[in-house]
Amino acid sequence: MSRYDFRTPRLYVAPALDRDVSVPLDKGQANYLTNVLRLDPGDPVLVFNGRDGEWRAQVQREGRKSVALAVTEQTRPQHAPCDLHYLFAPLKHARLDYMVQKAVELGVSRLQPVTTRHSQAARVNIERMRANAIEAAEQCGVLRVPTVGEPLKLEAALAAWNPRRKLIFCDEAADLASPLAALSGVGDMPLAVLIGPEGGFDGAERTLLRGHPSTLAISLGPRIMRADTAAVAALALVNAALGDWR
Repeated sequence: MSRYDFRTPRLYVAPALDRDVSVPLDKGQANYLTNVLRLDPGDPVLVFNGRDGEWRAQVQREGRKSVALAVTEQTRPQHAPCDLHYLFAPLKHARLDYMVQKAVELGVSRLQPVTTRHSQAARVNIERMRANAIEAAEQCGVLRVPTVGEPLKLEAALAAWNPRRKLIFCDEAADLASPLAALSGVGDMPLAVLIGPEGGFDGAERTLLRGHPSTLAISLGPRIMRADTAAVAALALVNAALGDWR
């Protein structure tokens, strides 16, 4: 039997969750449950907040227009969070949405936009990113929504880097060696994965990354990938070598 209930609607909420707690919903959530899904009072909903695990709740009306959820029982406890940061050069809207969703599905704990000389998007909509991360977590049974960092220049991100975290640099100019072999020597360090822009890193950026003491450069193979495809490939490799699939 699956560990996940994919048939019951699932919502991310901010308040603390416990047995017999009533969780008020905002207008968007209330509209989604009652007008889009056409749920009635008493119908089940799963809720999570990233701290207290997943809980079963029931729709309840509070007055003519307000909707709340009456929490009844815990369905899954909160597990220890995966400590995997994902750094990326921002893309244009649709592809950035896709990339954020896939990164959440693959277990990242932090989404960190970094601007580079060849970045495609000049501005990053942080609220849109967070909304996409929440939607992906709701749909895929994820218990924790990753934090979303304000955009940083690549140089600033590296200057403030925590030396206890290994930075996996997906370098299109790296030697075509097995990335799994390269990752095998990382050990139990917290990790971050960096994917660059469609135009690649320029020479100065690559030199800076290659010279940084926390960097491990790996190749994703001989094929040229779009940045959103490279994100999925890299995060899957890291999970295979160091994370969920060991």
